[in-house]
Amino acid sequence: MKSVAGIGCLLVLAATAGCSSPDGGSDATAPAEQGAPPPTATGYAPYVNASSADPNDTAGSPDVYNLAFVISSGKGCTPSWHGVQAIDDKAVTARIRKLTASGAEVRVSFGGADGKELATTCGSAKELAQAYGKALDAAGAQRADFDIEGDELTDPDSVALRSEAIALLQKERPGLEVTYTVPVMPSGLDKDTVALLHSANDHGVQVGTVNIMTMNYGESFDGDMGDYAVTAAKAAHKQLRGIFELPEAKAWRGMALTSMIGVNDVKGETFTLEDAEQVRAFAERRGIAWVSMWSTFRDRQCDGSADDELTECSGVEQKDGAFGRALAGRTAKN
Repeated sequence: MKSVAGIGCLLVLAATAGCSSPDGGSDATAPAEQGAPPPTATGYAPYVNASSADPNDTAGSPDVYNLAFVISSGKGCTPSWHGVQAIDDKAVTARIRKLTASGAEVRVSFGGADGKELATTCGSAKELAQAYGKALDAAGAQRADFDIEGDELTDPDSVALRSEAIALLQKERPGLEVTYTVPVMPSGLDKDTVALLHSANDHGVQVGTVNIMTMNYGESFDGDMGDYAVTAAKAAHKQLRGIFELPEAKAWRGMALTSMIGVNDVKGETFTLEDAEQVRAFAERRGIAWVSMWSTFRDRQCDGSADDELTECSGVEQKDGAFGRALAGRTAKN
């Protein structure tokens, strides 16, 4: 058992937040397994474009919006939206005000698949923490998402620097909720992702949720995407219990699920509306913290005019906003 000072526990986003006891406590069996409802409802938090509004942003009445993405501007440790837009851009801040007018919150997502993640361009943990803080302040956010994938996931130097910076940031901002968004396979998290989460532990990061991207498995995985998402979640859940020393229910509550809606750029991967309903139902049964999708600006049927179907529409037959409503549990039959 690690010392309390060395554990960055996976925080439960409910009244029972905190580290597990050494023996797992009396709540080692998830409420869903006992037939009782989860302690807190599963939220819906889609990824949205931070600078451009879309009519489907509000489909499903999100609880939280994940604002994508803050990365390096290309000038050292300067944070920017998409690498091109100033962090305090008036158009972005005005958009955030509109998104939160309904009472929803925002989570700033750092990283993503493109551009330079700040941990690879900043020279010190203090400088990196300041860059993250500037972005959070500009958005008025108390939630931070770190989407780590690709080369950044396999770079031990940036992994360690990021962990140190996030720990510093949380000391300065005690209420800051931190999410790690990471790739997953139906077999679970790979060794690099496990190492990333152990690094967070070793540096004392308080992780609110681990958001697994249930997508991009490879062309050999051409079966049902809803089933794969459930299988991946179950495998990752076992790993999270071990990494963060958590009882079963709290490990579920420390998980989030993000799907690529519709047709993916990986051949054979199509996530349908039925898959979305399946994932939502599974998340509710297990008491998972929240579900998400990439992304609101794809939540529409293609009409033949899109320049790139993978970024502008889903590629499947649907009504506008249908995936948002399904993942939020607000379909017509509900």
